[in-house]
Amino acid sequence: MTRHKTPLSLLVVATAICAALYAVGSYATAYIPSPFGFGQFRPAVIVPALFGALFGPFPAAIGAALGTLIADSTKHGYLYPGSFLASVPGNFVGFFIFGYILKKKFTWTRFISASVITLAVANAMVAFLYMFIFKALYAQALPFVADALTAVAVGLTVYWFVTMLPFVLLVVPPLIRAIANALPSVVSDDLRSNSLKSELPNTSFSLAMIIPGAIMVLMGLLTTFTPLGDYTVGASQLAGKLLIELLYYIGGATLAAVGVFALLRRKK
Repeated sequence: MTRHKTPLSLLVVATAICAALYAVGSYATAYIPSPFGFGQFRPAVIVPALFGALFGPFPAAIGAALGTLIADSTKHGYLYPGSFLASVPGNFVGFFIFGYILKKKFTWTRFISASVITLAVANAMVAFLYMFIFKALYAQALPFVADALTAVAVGLTVYWFVTMLPFVLLVVPPLIRAIANALPSVVSDDLRSNSLKSELPNTSFSLAMIIPGAIMVLMGLLTTFTPLGDYTVGASQLAGKLLIELLYYIGGATLAAVGVFALLRRKK
């Protein structure tokens, strides 16, 4: 099968569009915070995921980095250092990985794997950089207690992961199919062939939901019955322990339920 070489001009345009759409989409939910009092609900993650699948690592990575910087800075009214120090590098690295995995060869199994890896890596980078570099060192807004900061960073990672993964796995595939069908000349032969002819693998999809869901429930149990809960509440200040526990239990149960439902539906 011949490889499709995307013109540089198209990559530049795709990068600009990705950044603009991600900025607008991120800003639209910028005032919906996480239970920790900082960090936002961001379903707009579907934008760089879509561009990473269609155009490869650089449009997705650069578009995600610029988009998040624009959205965060617009919200705060100035060039926001928290975004520059945490969100920009996390988004760039995460979506570069995503685009690189799919550019090598597109299959739906690789798409699911890339989604899980990207959201885990990107969100962990953003959360830990935000808590340790921006909050504790740059802004000095929190006491530098490593255990407590780690607990909140892990909590933010899990929150972002569980709220982003369903959007990526449920919304992006039909968008890829629609664009590959409507605009076949702008996507690679590999993507067009695989995305239109093959189905999303049910077992991989189910496991991508069930395993993170189970991990979230475990995090909830640790928050309820171990000192993790005290560390989390002590460092986040604005968060209530009950709210964080509900995030873990409800989010984890929902992800697992979606995965089990998809698995059972396929077997009927």
